[in-house]
Amino acid sequence: MAMIKAQQLRRLCFLTLLLTIAYGVLAWRLVDLQVVRHEELSLRAASNTKRAVLFVPRRGDIRDARGNLLATSLPAKTVCADPSLLGNRQGEVARAIAPLLQMEEAKVQDLLGRVWRTNSLGLVVTNRYVVLKRRVPVETWQAIQGAMTNLNFGLDGKKLTKSEARFYRELRCNAIFADPVEDQWRIYPNQRLAAHILGFTGLHETEANGKPIIETVGLEGIERTMDQYLKGVRGWRVTEKDRRNRELVFLREQDVEPADGLNVVLTVDAGVQYIVESELAEAARQHRPDSITCLAVRPRTGAIVAMATLPNFDPNMPGQFPPEARRNRIITDVNEPGSTFKIVVVAGALNDGLVKLTDVFHCENGHFPFAGHVLHDHKPYGPLSVEAIVTKSSNIGAAKIGIRLGPARLYEHIQNFGFGSLSGVPLPGEVKGLVYPPAKWSKVSIAQIPMGHGLAVTQLQMTMAMCAIANQGLMMRPLLVERLEDQEGRAVFNAQPQPVRRVLSPEAAAQMVRALKTVVSKEGTAYKARIEHYTAAGKTGTAQKPENGGYSHEKFYSSFIGFFPADDPELCVSVVMDYPKDSHYGGETCAPVFARIAERAANYLNVRPDQDADMEPDRKLARVARGAIQPVNHTRPVAGN
Repeated sequence: MAMIKAQQLRRLCFLTLLLTIAYGVLAWRLVDLQVVRHEELSLRAASNTKRAVLFVPRRGDIRDARGNLLATSLPAKTVCADPSLLGNRQGEVARAIAPLLQMEEAKVQDLLGRVWRTNSLGLVVTNRYVVLKRRVPVETWQAIQGAMTNLNFGLDGKKLTKSEARFYRELRCNAIFADPVEDQWRIYPNQRLAAHILGFTGLHETEANGKPIIETVGLEGIERTMDQYLKGVRGWRVTEKDRRNRELVFLREQDVEPADGLNVVLTVDAGVQYIVESELAEAARQHRPDSITCLAVRPRTGAIVAMATLPNFDPNMPGQFPPEARRNRIITDVNEPGSTFKIVVVAGALNDGLVKLTDVFHCENGHFPFAGHVLHDHKPYGPLSVEAIVTKSSNIGAAKIGIRLGPARLYEHIQNFGFGSLSGVPLPGEVKGLVYPPAKWSKVSIAQIPMGHGLAVTQLQMTMAMCAIANQGLMMRPLLVERLEDQEGRAVFNAQPQPVRRVLSPEAAAQMVRALKTVVSKEGTAYKARIEHYTAAGKTGTAQKPENGGYSHEKFYSSFIGFFPADDPELCVSVVMDYPKDSHYGGETCAPVFARIAERAANYLNVRPDQDADMEPDRKLARVARGAIQPVNHTRPVAGN
């Protein structure tokens, strides 16, 4: 009996020990779960039911001055896949959706394959989120959903078990899905029109609430410089969902609507932009330059009405074009301006009272030795008035005016006209150009710079300098963004024309306009720039291209910058060709392009003529010379008579 009691006691003690150990383990587990790992497990539990959803704001539109749409955003989807739900059906799914995604079937099938990895907790997991394609139009996503619903996997008439039926239901409904963060598709409805102004967008990976997200950002052009206004502000929602992934609306904790981006309205007129680009394309076919550019500006306000560069690109697919086609040469490229720069030295001398238009300089019959160099004219001129120096574009005459002006005053005028400084145009990539102070000039620089040699400028700088002369000597800052609007069209910001500085007195500017009118005459270098019903003024330029440490005798920059009506200008237009192949003089290549653009733009903008309706005989001859109208041959019968 005593032995039995001893055995029972031992068993009781053993059982008590086991229970004590069990309760101890349980207590330790509870402490571990409730205290030690409380925060970790709470977050994990919340992640099973709580959802934070981001709302991407709609990117604002870009419009022209008349409200025409230049860039807009359409809703789109990011199409994703959960390979863990596909089993061995990747090939059939890829075959169904690859044509809709416009992707190769093999690539889609490869993306749908399962990939195993070890996570940070040491657990072996598979990929459950794979991006197949971004920026998929909503209509395409709906077609993909329909294709997935209609997949039968050869199961017609086959009886399925409950697990098999559940597998195929999950495959059709959840294996291919759209990311809950809405995407958008940036489109440019006019394709290449104003491409270098608009720029383009790209995708950028960032982080929000500890999660990586992809957002659209501006990479070039207005899309880049105005990105902070166009992109808007993200919204978000923190809520809970049940086991079937349905939202429990009454448990929403935060619900913030996104603020859509602002619309950017430009000073550009799409109609003038089209005129410019079509005429540049025609001139490119005729002269075959390496590139051709045009800038049209309103002198009184500095508003850019058109800006075009050929070759150009389609911002809908910028990656398919080489970098040189995407470069806005008007603000990124510099070159010696040639004879167009003579307006600076002559205007400066007139402004300082050192010369009058009637003053005469001897142009040495085209051969002027100076500081160990010999300066030449394209024709052997003798005595020429200051006005005639501009008319004939005499290098020697301009050099002598520069010598009279002196290095210090010449350099000051160069700076006042904006050369060597950024203009402030809201486009990326603008350069200052190359302008050296007199301390770095050689002995011959004072004679070469007035001819447009020994410095490098952008086309924008040269155009704004001409605009200052046209605007009675007042230089304006280039204006490209007219206003910002909300999605309802209410203006939240209106840009105003900004004067930079007065570079000339009104009297000196008027004298320069008088001289520049003579350039567009029978005696001038830009006879082919004459415009029907309008008085035009301007300046030609022809500069040798630098090559192998010197200057090429075959490759030239050709240019013409002019404005009209000359005494009350509405538009200043500059045309530049890089290495035209048939003729290199600006009056032969660029002046006719200016005239065609000016005539079409004047008609489109309803610019009031300043000349009689009947064309003067020499004006008609100028139009015949540049091919704008065909001469009538009176030696043959006219058809119909």
